[in-house]
Amino acid sequence: MKVLVVGSGGREHTLVWKLSQSPRVNKIYCAPGNAGISSLAECVPIKVSDLESLRDFALAQKVDLTVVGPEAPLVAGLIDIFEEAGLKVFGPNKAAAQLEGSKSFAKELMAKYGIPTGHFKTFTEPEAAKAYIRQLNTPCVVKVDGLAAGKGVVVAMKPEEALQAVDDLTANNQEAAATLLVEEFLQGEEVTVMAFADGNAVRPMVWAQDHKRVYDGDEGPNTGGMGAYSPTGLETPELERQIYREILVPTVKAMAQEGRPFRGILYAGLILTREGPKVLEYNARFGDPECQVILPRLKSDLVDIIEAVLDGKLANLDISWSEEAAACVVMASGGYPGKYEVGYPISGLENLPQAVVVFHAGTTHDHGQIVTGGGRVLGITGLGATLEKAVASAYSGVDRIRFTNRHCRMDIAWRAFRRQQIK
Repeated sequence: MKVLVVGSGGREHTLVWKLSQSPRVNKIYCAPGNAGISSLAECVPIKVSDLESLRDFALAQKVDLTVVGPEAPLVAGLIDIFEEAGLKVFGPNKAAAQLEGSKSFAKELMAKYGIPTGHFKTFTEPEAAKAYIRQLNTPCVVKVDGLAAGKGVVVAMKPEEALQAVDDLTANNQEAAATLLVEEFLQGEEVTVMAFADGNAVRPMVWAQDHKRVYDGDEGPNTGGMGAYSPTGLETPELERQIYREILVPTVKAMAQEGRPFRGILYAGLILTREGPKVLEYNARFGDPECQVILPRLKSDLVDIIEAVLDGKLANLDISWSEEAAACVVMASGGYPGKYEVGYPISGLENLPQAVVVFHAGTTHDHGQIVTGGGRVLGITGLGATLEKAVASAYSGVDRIRFTNRHCRMDIAWRAFRRQQIK
């Protein structure tokens, strides 16, 4: 098979890496790709926003399967454009991708179908949102309705923080913030539970927990994600059944009921409250950096799973996962998620320990050398028999890799380790 992967980050490098292990794949293209991806795939200089050029390339190269990494082309309707051209493509169509593209759509769907989530109100006028915040006078969460690259959410413990969040989010995300949501602040551990869905059947993946804030101890501004690990240590058979029964299956059924069958990756960002698991948000694709710890644990052929989703035969498929733990440490450019500089040479990428896999996120080539090219530069994934060993492997990789102004968190998986100590 010839496969095209759309995207250029760490998630897409992980997808390319996993697809390259399939005996059924003999050629991979990636548009636009990055320096790390270029060692496994032919990188094609087409932007993820150029939907027609992506389709034309897939038709010209007779691509057998396209896998879409990021959310923006899904929400913009890339799947629909490919399907109209008779191309095989993996991901939810434009109508189904609204689950991620509009937080108000997702919250209203949950309210309508009784899927557990926090209370919320939507506002099209910032001043009305502020009036409601003053009236609430409790911790709350302020979100923009549309896509904001993981930076459209502010958890405000004080009313003045929430009022400031309304101004900041409105100023920084004009289009996405045309509608604002003010949500109940929920307490508990956050987990990512992703699942394959074929519009009817749902097959959950192993769990992950990520680190959103830029500094150790969960300090500083939110980012796209500074690291992740799997398993989380929160999994129990009872919780897994409850999430499947009360959240994953009802979500896919609700979308079908609404005439928006969901086929692809259903990402449920959950919080485990005292009243039970509740949905914080949905995504319509693999999380990043969660993908970098989930796919290394997948033993089954990803191509077989994707085809079962596309053919509506997911219910009949056996999917097997490794007992091994995985931890990913994101190495970022200093200053991220604010201003940062790029173009610094990266050294130490060769001769890494066997239990370490490096997934490139923001890298490029400059005169034959790999240099930094983004805020999140690399995801260093370590594998091990236990989470402690996986984390140690990841940091052994981090220790060998150098670039100017590099920054990473040194406490990945701290929650899991603290829970182990309490036990």
